[in-house]
Amino acid sequence: MASRTLSRITKALLAPALALGATIGLASAPASAAVWNSCDRWGNTSLNGYTLYNNIWGSGAGSQCIWANSGTNWGVWANHPNTGGIKSYPNSKKVINKSIDSLRSLSSNYNVSVPSSGAYNSSYDVWDTDYDYEIMLWVNYNGAVGPIGTSQGSVSLGGHTWNVYKGSNGSNEVFSFLRTSDSNSGTVNILPILKWIKDTKRWMGNETIGDVQFGYEVTSSSGGLNFTTNNLTVSSS
Repeated sequence: MASRTLSRITKALLAPALALGATIGLASAPASAAVWNSCDRWGNTSLNGYTLYNNIWGSGAGSQCIWANSGTNWGVWANHPNTGGIKSYPNSKKVINKSIDSLRSLSSNYNVSVPSSGAYNSSYDVWDTDYDYEIMLWVNYNGAVGPIGTSQGSVSLGGHTWNVYKGSNGSNEVFSFLRTSDSNSGTVNILPILKWIKDTKRWMGNETIGDVQFGYEVTSSSGGLNFTTNNLTVSSS
C-alpha cells in the first residue's frame, strides 16, 4: 500500500491526457441509461461540478468500467483478481480550494450499495493543494484491507466514531479514519476532522484543502462486482 497514493495522484493528474488510452478488458458499464460511461483505464469526465475518474492505477488489475447518470449518481463494475494490492480507486471529486481556517463548513452526504464479497473500502480522500497530506475517511470496508501507519486510538468527530491511523507512504503524510462500524449512508462533517488534525494533534498547519474525493479502493473483486454511488454530495462554505 505504500506506493498507492503517489501513483494515484500522478495518474489522476495525467488522466486528461491519457483518457484516449487503451481500454481495459471488454466489460461494459451496467447502467444502459447512463449519460456517460467508460472502460478506459484513465477514463474521466466532469458532470454537475464533479469530476469522475475510472482510475485503474494499481498493478495486476483486471477489467473495470465506470458509469454516471450525474456527478452525484454513478457506479463501477470491477473484476479484479483475488491478489493483494490496491488495483483502483474509481472516484468522484469536488474541488474546494479553501484553507482550513477560512472554511465555515465542509460536509458530505453519501448513500452507496456495495457487495458483500471482495476486498475494498468505500472512502473519502481529502487532499491539500500541495499533496503533502492525505486524509482518508473509510465509511465501510470488507476483506483483507488495512490503512497505512500505526494506531492513534479512537475519536468521535463529524458525526461518527473512528479508529485513527497515522503514517507515511514515502511521499506524503497519511491520516486514516476508519469508521468503527460499517455504514452505507449518512453525513460526514469533514471540517471538525480537519480542525482536530490541525489544532488538537498539530499534525499539519493551516493547509489549503484542494480535493475532496469519494470512491472505492478495490483490491479484489473476482468474477465482477458492482459498486453503486446512489447519491454523493460535497458542500462547503
